[in-house]
Amino acid sequence: MEDVRIGVYVCHCGKNIAGVINPRKVADTISKLPHVIIARDYLYMCSSPGQDLIVEDIRKHNLNRVIVAACSPSMHLHTFQNAVKRAGLNPYLLEIVNIREQATWVHDDNPEKTEKKVIELIKAAVERAFHLYPLTTETFPVEKKSLVIGGGIAGIKAALDLANAGYKVYLVEKRQSIGGKMAQFDKTFPTLDCAQCILTPLMVEVGSHPNITLLAYSEVEDVNGSPGNFTVRVKLKARYVNWDKCTGCGTCVEKCPKKVVSDFDEGLGFRKAIYFEFPQAIPRKPVIDAENCLYLTRGICRVCERFCPVGAIDFDQQPELLELKVGTIIVAVGFDIYDVSKLYEYGYGRYKNVITGLQLERLSSANGPTKGRIVKISDGKEPKTVAIILCAGSRDEKHVNYCCRVGCILGLKHVYYVKKAVPDAKVVVCYTDIRAFGKGFEEFYRKIRSLDNVYLIRGRPMEIFENKDGSLSFDVYDS
Repeated sequence: MEDVRIGVYVCHCGKNIAGVINPRKVADTISKLPHVIIARDYLYMCSSPGQDLIVEDIRKHNLNRVIVAACSPSMHLHTFQNAVKRAGLNPYLLEIVNIREQATWVHDDNPEKTEKKVIELIKAAVERAFHLYPLTTETFPVEKKSLVIGGGIAGIKAALDLANAGYKVYLVEKRQSIGGKMAQFDKTFPTLDCAQCILTPLMVEVGSHPNITLLAYSEVEDVNGSPGNFTVRVKLKARYVNWDKCTGCGTCVEKCPKKVVSDFDEGLGFRKAIYFEFPQAIPRKPVIDAENCLYLTRGICRVCERFCPVGAIDFDQQPELLELKVGTIIVAVGFDIYDVSKLYEYGYGRYKNVITGLQLERLSSANGPTKGRIVKISDGKEPKTVAIILCAGSRDEKHVNYCCRVGCILGLKHVYYVKKAVPDAKVVVCYTDIRAFGKGFEEFYRKIRSLDNVYLIRGRPMEIFENKDGSLSFDVYDS
Protein backbone atom coordinates (compact mmCIF):
# COMPACT_ATOMS: atom_id res chain seq x y z
CA MET A 1 0.00 0.00 0.00
CA GLU A 2 1.18 3.51 -0.88
CA ASP A 3 2.79 5.52 1.92
CA VAL A 4 0.61 8.63 1.97
CA ARG A 5 2.63 11.76 2.82
CA ILE A 6 0.47 14.85 3.28
CA GLY A 7 1.38 18.53 3.35
CA VAL A 8 -1.19 20.97 4.76
CA TYR A 9 -1.08 24.73 4.11
CA VAL A 10 -3.32 27.19 5.96
CA CYS A 11 -3.69 30.62 4.36
CA HIS A 12 -4.19 33.84 6.35
CA CYS A 13 -5.77 35.59 3.33
CA GLY A 14 -4.71 38.84 4.95
CA LYS A 15 -7.31 39.34 7.69
CA ASN A 16 -10.12 37.53 5.85
CA ILE A 17 -9.18 34.31 7.63
CA ALA A 18 -6.57 35.37 10.20
CA GLY A 19 -8.84 38.13 11.49
CA VAL A 20 -11.20 35.45 12.84
CA ILE A 21 -9.10 32.36 13.61
CA ASN A 22 -5.45 31.65 14.49
CA PRO A 23 -3.94 29.94 11.40
CA ARG A 24 -0.73 29.04 13.28
CA LYS A 25 -2.72 27.23 15.98
CA VAL A 26 -4.77 25.41 13.33
CA ALA A 27 -1.61 24.30 11.49
CA ASP A 28 -0.04 23.07 14.78
CA THR A 29 -3.17 21.02 15.55
CA ILE A 30 -3.29 19.46 12.09
CA SER A 31 0.44 18.66 12.15
CA LYS A 32 -0.22 16.04 14.85
CA LEU A 33 -2.49 13.97 12.57
CA PRO A 34 -1.12 10.66 11.16
CA HIS A 35 0.51 10.93 7.72
CA VAL A 36 0.68 14.75 7.92
CA ILE A 37 4.37 15.31 7.26
CA ILE A 38 4.27 19.07 7.40
CA ALA A 39 1.66 21.74 8.19
CA ARG A 40 2.33 25.42 7.60
CA ASP A 41 0.52 28.76 7.67
CA TYR A 42 1.34 31.69 5.41
CA LEU A 43 0.00 35.22 4.81
CA TYR A 44 -1.05 34.66 1.18
CA MET A 45 -0.69 31.09 -0.07
CA CYS A 46 -1.80 32.14 -3.58
CA SER A 47 1.16 34.53 -3.92
CA SER A 48 4.32 33.47 -5.74
CA PRO A 49 6.27 32.95 -2.46
CA GLY A 50 3.34 30.91 -1.10
CA GLN A 51 3.26 28.68 -4.17
CA ASP A 52 7.06 28.30 -4.07
CA LEU A 53 6.75 27.14 -0.46
CA ILE A 54 4.45 24.29 -1.56
CA VAL A 55 6.74 23.35 -4.47
CA GLU A 56 9.85 23.25 -2.23
CA ASP A 57 8.10 21.13 0.42
CA ILE A 58 6.85 18.60 -2.14
CA ARG A 59 10.39 18.11 -3.41
CA LYS A 60 12.13 18.26 0.00
CA HIS A 61 9.71 16.07 1.96
CA ASN A 62 8.59 13.82 -0.91
CA LEU A 63 4.94 14.79 -0.40
CA ASN A 64 2.36 12.93 -2.48
CA ARG A 65 -0.78 14.71 -1.24
CA VAL A 66 -1.32 18.45 -0.75
CA ILE A 67 -4.13 20.19 1.16
CA VAL A 68 -4.57 23.95 0.92
CA ALA A 69 -6.98 25.55 3.40
CA ALA A 70 -7.83 28.92 1.90
CA CYS A 71 -10.56 30.56 -0.17
CA SER A 72 -13.06 29.00 -2.59
CA PRO A 73 -11.60 26.59 -5.18
CA SER A 74 -13.41 28.64 -7.80
CA MET A 75 -10.83 31.36 -7.10
CA HIS A 76 -7.51 29.52 -7.01
CA LEU A 77 -7.94 25.82 -7.80
CA HIS A 78 -5.94 26.14 -11.04
CA THR A 79 -3.33 28.28 -9.27
CA PHE A 80 -2.51 25.54 -6.79
CA GLN A 81 -2.89 22.73 -9.34
CA ASN A 82 -0.25 24.42 -11.47
CA ALA A 83 1.99 24.79 -8.41
CA VAL A 84 1.92 21.07 -7.49
CA LYS A 85 2.34 20.20 -11.15
CA ARG A 86 5.55 22.25 -11.23
CA ALA A 87 6.84 20.11 -8.39
CA GLY A 88 6.17 16.95 -10.40
CA LEU A 89 3.00 15.92 -8.54
CA ASN A 90 -0.26 15.00 -10.30
CA PRO A 91 -2.56 18.03 -9.95
CA TYR A 92 -5.48 15.82 -8.90
CA LEU A 93 -3.65 14.84 -5.71
CA LEU A 94 -4.48 18.33 -4.42
CA GLU A 95 -7.43 19.08 -2.14
CA ILE A 96 -8.75 22.61 -1.50
CA VAL A 97 -10.55 23.34 1.78
CA ASN A 98 -12.72 26.46 1.65
CA ILE A 99 -12.28 28.01 5.10
CA ARG A 100 -13.01 31.58 4.02
CA GLU A 101 -16.46 31.57 2.36
CA GLN A 102 -17.58 28.51 4.36
CA ALA A 103 -16.16 29.46 7.75
CA THR A 104 -14.57 32.81 8.62
CA TRP A 105 -16.82 34.95 6.42
CA VAL A 106 -20.04 33.39 7.64
CA HIS A 107 -19.10 32.85 11.31
CA ASP A 108 -16.97 35.88 12.14
CA ASP A 109 -19.12 36.54 15.21
CA ASN A 110 -17.89 33.38 16.99
CA PRO A 111 -14.12 32.88 16.49
CA GLU A 112 -13.82 29.95 18.90
CA LYS A 113 -16.44 27.81 17.18
CA THR A 114 -15.22 28.92 13.77
CA GLU A 115 -11.71 27.70 14.56
CA LYS A 116 -13.11 24.33 15.63
CA LYS A 117 -15.07 24.13 12.37
CA VAL A 118 -11.95 24.95 10.34
CA ILE A 119 -10.01 22.18 12.08
CA GLU A 120 -12.80 19.68 11.42
CA LEU A 121 -12.97 20.69 7.73
CA ILE A 122 -9.22 20.17 7.34
CA LYS A 123 -9.39 16.83 9.19
CA ALA A 124 -12.06 15.70 6.72
CA ALA A 125 -9.79 16.74 3.85
CA VAL A 126 -6.93 14.73 5.34
CA GLU A 127 -9.17 11.65 5.38
CA ARG A 128 -10.24 12.36 1.82
CA ALA A 129 -6.59 12.62 0.75
CA PHE A 130 -6.22 8.85 1.24
CA HIS A 131 -8.81 8.31 -1.50
CA LEU A 132 -7.31 10.66 -4.08
CA TYR A 133 -5.56 9.07 -7.05
CA PRO A 134 -3.80 10.47 -10.11
CA LEU A 135 -6.05 11.45 -12.99
CA THR A 136 -5.34 12.38 -16.58
CA THR A 137 -7.09 14.99 -18.69
CA GLU A 138 -8.77 13.77 -21.85
CA THR A 139 -10.13 15.81 -24.74
CA PHE A 140 -13.44 14.94 -26.39
CA PRO A 141 -14.92 16.39 -29.58
CA VAL A 142 -17.89 18.70 -28.95
CA GLU A 143 -20.78 19.81 -31.11
CA LYS A 144 -20.16 23.39 -32.23
CA LYS A 145 -23.86 24.13 -32.10
CA SER A 146 -25.82 25.76 -29.28
CA LEU A 147 -29.39 25.66 -28.07
CA VAL A 148 -30.95 28.74 -26.46
CA ILE A 149 -34.21 28.09 -24.62
CA GLY A 150 -36.34 31.21 -24.37
CA GLY A 151 -36.79 34.03 -26.85
CA GLY A 152 -36.98 37.02 -24.53
CA ILE A 153 -34.37 39.76 -24.57
CA ALA A 154 -31.82 37.57 -22.70
CA GLY A 155 -32.29 34.65 -25.10
CA ILE A 156 -32.17 36.96 -28.12
CA LYS A 157 -28.90 38.56 -27.00
CA ALA A 158 -27.36 35.18 -26.16
CA ALA A 159 -28.34 33.76 -29.56
CA LEU A 160 -26.94 36.77 -31.42
CA ASP A 161 -23.66 36.74 -29.46
CA LEU A 162 -23.13 33.07 -30.27
CA ALA A 163 -24.22 33.42 -33.90
CA ASN A 164 -21.96 36.43 -34.47
CA ALA A 165 -19.08 34.40 -33.04
CA GLY A 166 -19.64 31.84 -35.79
CA TYR A 167 -21.66 29.18 -33.96
CA LYS A 168 -24.84 27.56 -35.26
CA VAL A 169 -27.70 28.39 -32.87
CA TYR A 170 -31.17 26.92 -32.33
CA LEU A 171 -33.46 29.39 -30.54
CA VAL A 172 -36.57 27.77 -29.02
CA GLU A 173 -39.52 29.96 -28.00
CA LYS A 174 -42.82 28.53 -26.74
CA ARG A 175 -44.98 31.45 -27.93
CA GLN A 176 -45.83 32.51 -31.49
CA SER A 177 -43.17 35.23 -31.46
CA ILE A 178 -39.89 35.99 -29.76
CA GLY A 179 -39.70 39.15 -27.64
CA GLY A 180 -40.79 37.93 -24.22
CA LYS A 181 -41.87 40.33 -21.49
CA MET A 182 -39.90 43.22 -22.98
CA ALA A 183 -42.26 43.22 -25.97
CA GLN A 184 -45.07 44.10 -23.56
CA PHE A 185 -43.23 47.11 -22.11
CA ASP A 186 -43.75 50.67 -23.31
CA LYS A 187 -40.43 52.12 -22.14
CA THR A 188 -37.25 51.07 -20.35
CA PHE A 189 -35.78 52.65 -17.23
CA PRO A 190 -33.96 54.83 -16.33
CA THR A 191 -33.56 56.43 -19.79
CA LEU A 192 -37.23 56.03 -20.79
CA ASP A 193 -36.22 54.73 -24.22
CA CYS A 194 -38.89 53.04 -26.34
CA ALA A 195 -38.77 49.30 -25.53
CA GLN A 196 -39.88 48.31 -29.03
CA CYS A 197 -37.24 50.55 -30.61
CA ILE A 198 -34.53 48.59 -28.77
CA LEU A 199 -36.11 45.15 -29.11
CA THR A 200 -37.50 45.06 -32.66
CA PRO A 201 -34.18 45.48 -34.54
CA LEU A 202 -32.71 42.62 -32.49
CA MET A 203 -35.74 40.44 -33.25
CA VAL A 204 -35.41 41.13 -36.97
CA GLU A 205 -31.70 40.30 -36.80
CA VAL A 206 -32.50 36.96 -35.15
CA GLY A 207 -35.10 36.15 -37.79
CA SER A 208 -32.70 36.80 -40.67
CA HIS A 209 -29.35 35.62 -39.21
CA PRO A 210 -27.82 32.78 -41.28
CA ASN A 211 -26.46 31.08 -38.14
CA ILE A 212 -29.76 31.09 -36.20
CA THR A 213 -32.57 28.58 -36.67
CA LEU A 214 -35.65 30.07 -34.99
CA LEU A 215 -38.05 27.47 -33.60
CA ALA A 216 -41.01 29.56 -32.45
CA TYR A 217 -44.18 28.00 -31.01
CA SER A 218 -42.06 25.09 -29.83
CA GLU A 219 -41.02 23.53 -26.53
CA VAL A 220 -38.13 21.38 -25.34
CA GLU A 221 -39.41 17.89 -24.55
CA ASP A 222 -36.27 16.06 -23.46
CA VAL A 223 -32.52 16.58 -22.95
CA ASN A 224 -29.95 13.78 -22.83
CA GLY A 225 -26.17 13.60 -22.98
CA SER A 226 -23.44 15.62 -21.31
CA PRO A 227 -21.76 19.02 -21.79
CA GLY A 228 -20.37 19.16 -25.29
CA ASN A 229 -22.68 16.47 -26.62
CA PHE A 230 -26.38 16.91 -25.89
CA THR A 231 -29.28 15.32 -27.72
CA VAL A 232 -32.38 17.50 -27.44
CA ARG A 233 -35.90 16.70 -28.57
CA VAL A 234 -37.98 19.76 -29.45
CA LYS A 235 -41.74 19.61 -29.99
CA LEU A 236 -42.98 21.86 -32.79
CA LYS A 237 -46.57 22.52 -31.73
CA ALA A 238 -49.36 22.33 -34.30
CA ARG A 239 -49.81 25.82 -35.74
CA TYR A 240 -52.53 24.82 -38.24
CA VAL A 241 -50.75 27.18 -40.62
CA ASN A 242 -48.10 26.01 -43.10
CA TRP A 243 -45.36 28.53 -42.34
CA ASP A 244 -43.45 27.55 -45.48
CA LYS A 245 -46.37 28.75 -47.61
CA CYS A 246 -47.53 31.66 -45.42
CA THR A 247 -46.51 35.14 -46.54
CA GLY A 248 -47.62 36.87 -43.32
CA CYS A 249 -50.13 39.09 -45.12
CA GLY A 250 -52.55 38.99 -42.17
CA THR A 251 -55.72 38.49 -44.25
CA CYS A 252 -56.68 35.45 -42.17
CA VAL A 253 -56.41 37.45 -38.94
CA GLU A 254 -58.45 40.30 -40.40
CA LYS A 255 -61.26 38.00 -41.58
CA CYS A 256 -61.45 35.71 -38.52
CA PRO A 257 -64.80 36.32 -36.74
CA LYS A 258 -63.77 34.88 -33.36
CA LYS A 259 -62.40 37.24 -30.69
CA VAL A 260 -60.77 36.02 -27.50
CA VAL A 261 -59.12 37.75 -24.52
CA SER A 262 -55.49 38.61 -25.29
CA ASP A 263 -52.97 37.25 -22.79
CA PHE A 264 -50.32 39.48 -24.42
CA ASP A 265 -52.44 42.47 -23.34
CA GLU A 266 -52.77 40.91 -19.87
CA GLY A 267 -56.52 40.38 -20.26
CA LEU A 268 -57.25 44.03 -21.11
CA GLY A 269 -57.72 43.59 -24.86
CA PHE A 270 -58.78 41.06 -27.47
CA ARG A 271 -57.19 39.11 -30.30
CA LYS A 272 -58.51 36.74 -32.96
CA ALA A 273 -58.53 32.94 -32.81
CA ILE A 274 -55.84 33.07 -35.51
CA TYR A 275 -53.31 35.64 -34.47
CA PHE A 276 -49.90 37.28 -34.38
CA GLU A 277 -48.62 37.81 -30.82
CA PHE A 278 -48.22 41.56 -31.53
CA PRO A 279 -47.81 43.75 -34.64
CA GLN A 280 -43.98 43.44 -34.78
CA ALA A 281 -44.02 39.66 -34.24
CA ILE A 282 -41.04 37.60 -35.46
CA PRO A 283 -41.64 35.25 -37.20
CA ARG A 284 -44.38 37.09 -39.07
CA LYS A 285 -46.43 33.89 -39.29
CA PRO A 286 -49.78 33.43 -37.47
CA VAL A 287 -50.94 30.44 -35.44
CA ILE A 288 -54.45 29.16 -34.76
CA ASP A 289 -55.57 28.89 -31.14
CA ALA A 290 -57.02 25.36 -31.11
CA GLU A 291 -58.96 25.99 -27.90
CA ASN A 292 -60.89 28.91 -29.40
CA CYS A 293 -61.01 28.26 -33.15
CA LEU A 294 -64.65 27.74 -34.24
CA TYR A 295 -63.72 24.97 -36.68
CA LEU A 296 -61.42 23.05 -34.32
CA THR A 297 -63.92 23.28 -31.42
CA ARG A 298 -67.31 23.17 -33.18
CA GLY A 299 -66.63 22.15 -36.77
CA ILE A 300 -67.90 25.41 -38.28
CA CYS A 301 -66.38 28.53 -39.95
CA ARG A 302 -63.09 27.90 -41.90
CA VAL A 303 -63.19 31.57 -42.96
CA CYS A 304 -59.40 31.89 -42.69
CA GLU A 305 -58.97 28.95 -45.08
CA ARG A 306 -61.32 30.51 -47.66
CA PHE A 307 -59.57 33.88 -47.64
CA CYS A 308 -55.91 32.74 -47.47
CA PRO A 309 -54.43 33.70 -50.88
CA VAL A 310 -51.71 31.01 -50.78
CA GLY A 311 -53.60 28.10 -49.19
CA ALA A 312 -51.45 28.04 -46.05
CA ILE A 313 -54.21 27.00 -43.59
CA ASP A 314 -53.84 23.34 -42.62
CA PHE A 315 -56.38 22.08 -40.07
CA ASP A 316 -54.86 18.57 -40.25
CA GLN A 317 -51.41 19.69 -39.13
CA GLN A 318 -49.95 17.62 -36.27
CA PRO A 319 -47.17 18.37 -33.75
CA GLU A 320 -43.68 17.35 -34.86
CA LEU A 321 -40.64 16.15 -32.92
CA LEU A 322 -37.26 17.49 -33.93
CA GLU A 323 -34.01 15.97 -32.64
CA LEU A 324 -31.06 18.33 -32.28
CA LYS A 325 -27.39 17.67 -31.52
CA VAL A 326 -25.82 20.56 -29.60
CA GLY A 327 -22.72 21.15 -27.51
CA THR A 328 -24.06 23.84 -25.19
CA ILE A 329 -27.44 24.87 -23.82
CA ILE A 330 -28.39 28.30 -22.48
CA VAL A 331 -31.58 28.39 -20.42
CA ALA A 332 -33.13 31.87 -20.65
CA VAL A 333 -36.73 31.09 -19.81
CA GLY A 334 -37.38 34.44 -18.14
CA PHE A 335 -39.67 35.23 -15.21
CA ASP A 336 -43.30 35.38 -14.25
CA ILE A 337 -45.30 38.05 -12.45
CA TYR A 338 -46.30 37.22 -8.87
CA ASP A 339 -50.01 36.46 -8.57
CA VAL A 340 -51.13 39.48 -6.57
CA SER A 341 -54.64 38.06 -6.18
CA LYS A 342 -53.00 36.17 -3.28
CA LEU A 343 -52.84 39.52 -1.50
CA TYR A 344 -56.57 39.54 -0.79
CA GLU A 345 -56.41 42.87 1.04
CA TYR A 346 -55.44 44.67 -2.19
CA GLY A 347 -58.52 43.48 -4.08
CA TYR A 348 -56.86 42.42 -7.33
CA GLY A 349 -59.32 40.28 -9.27
CA ARG A 350 -62.21 41.65 -7.21
CA TYR A 351 -62.01 45.34 -8.05
CA LYS A 352 -61.72 46.30 -11.72
CA ASN A 353 -59.57 49.35 -11.06
CA VAL A 354 -56.84 47.41 -9.24
CA ILE A 355 -54.34 46.38 -11.91
CA THR A 356 -50.77 45.06 -12.09
CA GLY A 357 -47.71 46.94 -13.27
CA LEU A 358 -47.61 44.85 -16.45
CA GLN A 359 -51.23 45.78 -17.19
CA LEU A 360 -50.27 49.44 -16.80
CA GLU A 361 -47.46 48.82 -19.32
CA ARG A 362 -50.04 47.58 -21.82
CA LEU A 363 -52.30 50.59 -21.19
CA SER A 364 -49.36 52.94 -21.73
CA SER A 365 -48.13 51.20 -24.89
CA ALA A 366 -49.05 52.64 -28.28
CA ASN A 367 -49.92 49.12 -29.51
CA GLY A 368 -51.86 48.32 -26.34
CA PRO A 369 -55.64 47.94 -25.92
CA THR A 370 -56.17 51.70 -25.34
CA LYS A 371 -53.48 52.90 -27.80
CA GLY A 372 -51.50 54.53 -24.99
CA ARG A 373 -54.38 56.09 -23.03
CA ILE A 374 -54.27 55.40 -19.29
CA VAL A 375 -57.85 54.90 -18.18
CA LYS A 376 -59.86 53.21 -15.44
CA ILE A 377 -60.90 49.70 -16.43
CA SER A 378 -64.36 50.19 -14.92
CA ASP A 379 -65.52 53.05 -17.14
CA GLY A 380 -62.74 53.93 -19.58
CA LYS A 381 -62.29 57.41 -18.07
CA GLU A 382 -59.01 59.00 -17.04
CA PRO A 383 -58.21 58.61 -13.34
CA LYS A 384 -57.85 61.67 -11.11
CA THR A 385 -55.76 59.88 -8.48
CA VAL A 386 -53.49 56.87 -8.93
CA ALA A 387 -51.85 54.87 -6.13
CA ILE A 388 -48.79 52.77 -6.97
CA ILE A 389 -47.99 50.10 -4.37
CA LEU A 390 -44.42 48.80 -4.34
CA CYS A 391 -43.28 45.48 -2.81
CA ALA A 392 -46.74 43.95 -3.43
CA GLY A 393 -45.96 40.45 -2.22
CA SER A 394 -42.19 40.85 -2.08
CA ARG A 395 -40.08 41.34 1.06
CA ASP A 396 -42.97 39.62 2.80
CA GLU A 397 -42.53 36.41 4.82
CA LYS A 398 -46.07 35.34 3.88
CA HIS A 399 -45.38 35.64 0.14
CA VAL A 400 -41.92 36.27 -1.37
CA ASN A 401 -39.30 37.13 1.24
CA TYR A 402 -36.73 38.67 -1.10
CA CYS A 403 -36.43 41.94 -3.03
CA CYS A 404 -37.11 41.72 -6.78
CA ARG A 405 -34.44 44.43 -7.43
CA VAL A 406 -36.45 46.13 -10.20
CA GLY A 407 -39.75 47.00 -8.52
CA CYS A 408 -38.81 50.43 -7.14
CA ILE A 409 -37.56 51.87 -10.41
CA LEU A 410 -40.34 50.13 -12.33
CA GLY A 411 -42.88 51.80 -10.06
CA LEU A 412 -41.23 55.20 -10.55
CA LYS A 413 -41.36 54.64 -14.30
CA HIS A 414 -45.10 54.03 -13.93
CA VAL A 415 -45.41 57.40 -12.19
CA TYR A 416 -43.91 58.92 -15.34
CA TYR A 417 -46.45 57.06 -17.50
CA VAL A 418 -49.37 58.42 -15.50
CA LYS A 419 -48.10 62.01 -15.39
CA LYS A 420 -47.34 61.95 -19.12
CA ALA A 421 -50.80 60.62 -20.04
CA VAL A 422 -52.81 62.47 -17.36
CA PRO A 423 -50.78 65.55 -16.33
CA ASP A 424 -53.31 66.72 -13.70
CA ALA A 425 -53.52 63.36 -11.94
CA LYS A 426 -52.38 63.00 -8.34
CA VAL A 427 -49.99 60.06 -7.92
CA VAL A 428 -49.24 58.44 -4.56
CA VAL A 429 -46.39 55.91 -4.28
CA CYS A 430 -46.44 53.59 -1.26
CA TYR A 431 -43.02 52.03 -0.73
CA THR A 432 -40.98 50.04 1.79
CA ASP A 433 -37.58 51.45 0.78
CA ILE A 434 -36.58 53.06 -2.51
CA ARG A 435 -33.70 50.90 -3.73
CA ALA A 436 -32.19 52.93 -6.57
CA PHE A 437 -28.93 51.00 -6.90
CA GLY A 438 -28.13 51.04 -10.63
CA LYS A 439 -26.44 53.53 -12.91
CA GLY A 440 -28.68 56.55 -13.35
CA PHE A 441 -31.31 55.17 -10.96
CA GLU A 442 -30.79 57.74 -8.20
CA GLU A 443 -31.05 60.59 -10.73
CA PHE A 444 -34.22 59.01 -12.14
CA TYR A 445 -35.68 58.73 -8.62
CA ARG A 446 -34.98 62.42 -7.95
CA LYS A 447 -36.51 63.42 -11.28
CA ILE A 448 -39.75 61.55 -10.60
CA ARG A 449 -39.91 62.74 -6.98
CA SER A 450 -39.76 66.34 -8.14
CA LEU A 451 -42.80 66.09 -10.42
CA ASP A 452 -45.88 68.12 -9.43
CA ASN A 453 -48.60 66.33 -7.49
CA VAL A 454 -46.45 63.23 -6.86
CA TYR A 455 -46.29 62.00 -3.24
CA LEU A 456 -44.07 59.25 -1.83
CA ILE A 457 -45.26 57.54 1.35
CA ARG A 458 -43.09 55.08 3.24
CA GLY A 459 -45.63 52.50 4.34
CA ARG A 460 -47.72 49.52 3.26
CA PRO A 461 -51.41 50.17 2.58
CA MET A 462 -54.01 48.48 4.73
CA GLU A 463 -57.01 46.81 3.12
CA ILE A 464 -58.31 48.46 -0.05
CA PHE A 465 -62.07 49.08 -0.25
CA GLU A 466 -64.26 49.86 -3.25
CA ASN A 467 -66.72 52.70 -2.74
CA LYS A 468 -70.23 52.88 -4.18
CA ASP A 469 -69.09 55.11 -7.04
CA GLY A 470 -66.38 52.59 -8.04
CA SER A 471 -63.50 54.60 -6.56
CA LEU A 472 -61.03 52.95 -4.21
CA SER A 473 -59.83 53.99 -0.76
CA PHE A 474 -57.34 52.73 1.82
CA ASP A 475 -55.39 53.89 4.85
CA VAL A 476 -51.60 53.97 4.99
CA TYR A 477 -49.27 55.09 7.77
CA ASP A 478 -46.33 57.19 6.55
CA SER A 479 -43.33 56.17 8.64
